[in-house]
Amino acid sequence: MKSQYNRTITACFIGSIVQAIVNNYVPLLFLNFQRNYDIPLAQITLLVTFNFGVQLLVDLLSAGFVDRIGYRSAMVAAHVMSAAGMLLLIILPDVLPSSFAGILIAVMVYAMGGGLLEVLVSPVVEACPSDNMEGNHFKEKAMSMLHSFYCWGHVGVVLLSTLFFHFFGIGNWKVLAALWAVIPICNAYVFTRVPIAPLLEDGDKGLGMKELLGMKTFWVLWIMMVCAGASEQAVSQWASAFAEQGLGISKTAGDLAGPMAFAVFMGTARALYGKYGEHIELNRFMVCSGILCILSYLGISLLPIPQLSLAACAICGFSVGIMWPGTFSRAAKALPRGGTVMFALLALGGDIGCSGGPTLVGYMSSKMGGNLKMGILAGGVFPILSLLGCLSYRKQDRNS
Repeated sequence: MKSQYNRTITACFIGSIVQAIVNNYVPLLFLNFQRNYDIPLAQITLLVTFNFGVQLLVDLLSAGFVDRIGYRSAMVAAHVMSAAGMLLLIILPDVLPSSFAGILIAVMVYAMGGGLLEVLVSPVVEACPSDNMEGNHFKEKAMSMLHSFYCWGHVGVVLLSTLFFHFFGIGNWKVLAALWAVIPICNAYVFTRVPIAPLLEDGDKGLGMKELLGMKTFWVLWIMMVCAGASEQAVSQWASAFAEQGLGISKTAGDLAGPMAFAVFMGTARALYGKYGEHIELNRFMVCSGILCILSYLGISLLPIPQLSLAACAICGFSVGIMWPGTFSRAAKALPRGGTVMFALLALGGDIGCSGGPTLVGYMSSKMGGNLKMGILAGGVFPILSLLGCLSYRKQDRNS
């Protein structure tokens, strides 16, 4: 990678950490909000749905305005909104008549920043020029490493916040929120300085939405993105409850044994490809990951020993690691003129999967009398579709 763009890549990595901050800090405070602001639990759980709903809307709208305002302005704005949302979380619940309304406004602001970051960081990394000897393998590796930083950000937010609450008390959560806000503020300044390469060559015109939606290859990739998000979150979002239900352990231990282990293994898969990707053919890695993901879903659902089922949850994290960044890399290679519209629509598909996967698991579990294993078994449809998408894409790639 040309040396002057190394700082750009690093700033994008930090942007992924900012995404993890805005998505994972507030859920740690849910019980505190319920206790201190007297907010019903049903309203508090709505915050997660609202957060991702706003991000979905931003994914959709960004295709129309990012190219107009430019990637630099959009990236700075995304970081500013992420920081502003965290700071408003400190102020608004205490000054507005409705504490819940104050929290909701803060979530809306940082969700706009997080949603915009999701659309921006991948194409900015993809656009960074590489030396001829590095080629596409470097960009595939950089994309995988980029998305691994979201996983490490998730792990860091949970672990550091837990340590902070242990030593200083959860009553000081506002201090920690302000500290987390420092990261996007600093990174916003960095993005005013680093070079940002254009996504398309001079004179090239990106594909329009209508043109993109008429391509079979795009729809295969879009469905793969939906399945990547669904395969990931269908297990991740329920892993803590699964650990508590299956092992009879506490909520804190369940979080560490479930979603934390899942995030660590997912980040490990992305980091490994980011480090050794030149030795691994991406399509083959994605196909093998799809098979492993199907097996892990079967293990979670059908193994009779709870500890083995929980181990299968962690293995599932490793298996889904390459799906999201790998699909982005495949799309950039297959549709080089896709531009911002393509990345925005792929992010939209991923977020639809992130929302739909856990919803299907929860719905099917309730239909099976609260049997979470059967709900996750039903969610196995997503890695199956993901594998079929990978095989279909590989066939098209060979034909071309």
